[in-house]
Amino acid sequence: MSTKIIDPSAPKPKPPTATPIEPLKTDIARIYTYLHTLVILALYAYTFPSIVADPVPALLGILAPLAALQVAFVAVCLPPTGETPKVKKSKPGEKKRHVPGRVESGVNGTIVPAFLSLLLTALAATPLLTATLVLFGAPVTTHHLHTLLCGAHIALLSTLPLVYVHGVNGETWRQIVALLLPVDEVYGGLIGTVLGAWLGAIPIPLDWDREWQKWPVTIVTGAYIGYAVGKLLGGTVLKGKKIMFA
Repeated sequence: MSTKIIDPSAPKPKPPTATPIEPLKTDIARIYTYLHTLVILALYAYTFPSIVADPVPALLGILAPLAALQVAFVAVCLPPTGETPKVKKSKPGEKKRHVPGRVESGVNGTIVPAFLSLLLTALAATPLLTATLVLFGAPVTTHHLHTLLCGAHIALLSTLPLVYVHGVNGETWRQIVALLLPVDEVYGGLIGTVLGAWLGAIPIPLDWDREWQKWPVTIVTGAYIGYAVGKLLGGTVLKGKKIMFA
């Protein structure tokens, strides 16, 4: 029986890092990934006057359309749980066979994971982000629905696509929180949403006495703009780059 000698001075192996998520290689995915961002921004811009006038019913009213748009985006444009579709050309007359690692199309392959991601986002990410907003200065004794809806919108923008492509793998989520993943369209959307929401808090305490400064209008607005910018940059100029190096 041989004994393995471990050199204490040897560098420890680093945990594996997920690769950037590649959108599906279909014409509709290539078109809709950009159209989707424009539709989301247009939806928010159209509702913005109502959000300023009365945030709770306005934010609640566009929550379902936003959820539907995000579900459609991940189902049409992204591979579930980080798998990249493997395309195998079949010979004439050859029956189609299942290839391990291939993303199944249809209800079981895309729609079901998309709705499961929506469910996890609603049950887990929304309460967590709402609590985070309170820790970062949201009103504690008042505006409870305002804060909850703000957290729900941020969760749908940032978390749903990540759950769809990465699942619930603990190591991957540790790398997501630690900013160790390479940037892609999905991860860029998360970073942009969070950064935009954080920057959106800046106008609130300023003494401008404007209606749009009330909680949480600027937070949600920053989140939507940040999502669009982060998603675009993550899928183009920043793709594959890392924010922090372990």
